Amino acid sequence: MEQATTRQVVPGATDTTASAAAVEDDFGRHLVMLMRAYQATLGPLLGELPHGTRGYQVLVAVVAGDHPNQLALAAHLGIDRTVMTYVIDDLVASGLVERQQNPADRRARRVVATEAGRSTLAELQRRVLDAEDDLLGALPPAQRAVFRDLLQTVACGVRDVAPEVDPCEAATSMLD
Repeated sequence: MEQATTRQVVPGATDTTASAAAVEDDFGRHLVMLMRAYQATLGPLLGELPHGTRGYQVLVAVVAGDHPNQLALAAHLGIDRTVMTYVIDDLVASGLVERQQNPADRRARRVVATEAGRSTLAELQRRVLDAEDDLLGALPPAQRAVFRDLLQTVACGVRDVAPEVDPCEAATSMLD
């Protein structure tokens, strides 16, 4: 059974060993490295999909169909509502989604996946899952599943703490 490691912060440490250990144990650095690799891997796979990974996230949520309108979809994904308008506009123009009148509220529009959107997503999801498995190749398959579960738990917790933060914007600004 593995023991949890205890991390110690040594303010003002000048020892090169302590500095090297701090770099190896730098959580933020590892997240940024993983995010860069993820974006570099997924970018080419998403090809012509409008707005790349953000468009992919929106299409996944639309196909799931759990959001009654565009505003709820934007809130769920942590995307600014004005930015969401542009993403949806481009997905509509590509024939992947459409806006339909919401039968429960005639003033509101639901965003619904088209058949082309569903089939495009199915193909993209296959490619993305393969790429994610390659990206996590340093882990055995069982650890990949645990990693994904833990990542989801942490990500959902962060959204609850800072719902006004757009995770896509935060990640992009970290990489610039």
